[in-house]
Amino acid sequence: MKRAPTFMDRKDLLALATVAVILLIVFPALLDGFRLNLVGKYLTYAFVAVGLVLCWGYGGILSLGQGVFFALGGYGMAMYLKLEASSVENTKIQSTPGIPDFMDWNQITELPLFWQPFHSFPLTLILIVLAPALFAFVIGSAMFKRRVSGVYFAIITQALAAIATILIIGQQGYTGGVNGITDLRTLHGWDIRTDQAKFILYFVNAALLLGVVVAAMFVRDSKLGRILVAMRDKEDRVRFSGYSVANFQIFVFCLAGVFAAIGGAMFTLQVGFMSPSLVGIVPSIEMVIFTAVGGRLSILGAIYGTLAVNFAKTSLSESFPELWLLGLGGLFIAVVAVFPNGLAGLWRDYAQPFIDKALKLRSVDPADPGAEVAKQAAAAAE
Repeated sequence: MKRAPTFMDRKDLLALATVAVILLIVFPALLDGFRLNLVGKYLTYAFVAVGLVLCWGYGGILSLGQGVFFALGGYGMAMYLKLEASSVENTKIQSTPGIPDFMDWNQITELPLFWQPFHSFPLTLILIVLAPALFAFVIGSAMFKRRVSGVYFAIITQALAAIATILIIGQQGYTGGVNGITDLRTLHGWDIRTDQAKFILYFVNAALLLGVVVAAMFVRDSKLGRILVAMRDKEDRVRFSGYSVANFQIFVFCLAGVFAAIGGAMFTLQVGFMSPSLVGIVPSIEMVIFTAVGGRLSILGAIYGTLAVNFAKTSLSESFPELWLLGLGGLFIAVVAVFPNGLAGLWRDYAQPFIDKALKLRSVDPADPGAEVAKQAAAAAE
């Protein structure tokens, strides 16, 4: 009888510790400030990829609109920072002091009602989590209660990403339009534009990501995780067993949306702006590719996949900017055709057996005079 998985076994702890060492020690020690800030930006996308592992990999729900949830978190944080930068003192040259500059340019004379809650930092943090969760709940309830899933759900979420982009760009006076929300300066008076601030924010970003990873592992190893896998493989059988499939689908979709929103909020802090270019169809599909490259069944693989694709994107776009899209397409084809389980699958199928064999050989070294005795003792114990 196969034993149910336990939360954070020795292999998980070792893998998580390895990622923590890479993010918290190796990268800060080896990279300069500019490159480290780039890695920090990449890690904000990893929040989305981790959520997609649960939603798509384990739940079988492919969402092509995660950029919407990323934007909800990012714009929420940007609105708070923009209001702090738009004090009466800082905007006294405007025709209407005390409101963001792009509102003044569009002849808006007072702050809109939906901007008012973002004067409060605690309320902003609550809304960054609550708003995407509520939006995902509404979309999930409308779709999953009617048993809309598979490719139909993916197309609908893709359409939502396109609609969100059009809405943000069209409402220029309230959202900053195509330029987004820029000129973000301070967080509670702390200048987030300095190199020291970006260095600190990198560690905050990495620590939050590790916390999200632990939460995702807990869900994966719980009964909920096993039900998600059962729904993915045999949805009707789970439904006939008395479980509400729709409720589980809604929950994991909401959780993935919250993870993405946290990443969006950290993107705004790490990079210093938020724009509709991160909301639409293309960035949402790229986020799926991050997950696929890392391995859609591997939570930690999502981080490696995100870093690998973005490092490649940066390198190729710097040297061959016109070839990056072809490279991205080729990478997606390679994932589908050559290594469908991503980097995690390559590690499991090729690297891990080799390491296990090497460790086993090292544990009983023929050159060691006591090796034969140890081998005989092990055989007797069996």
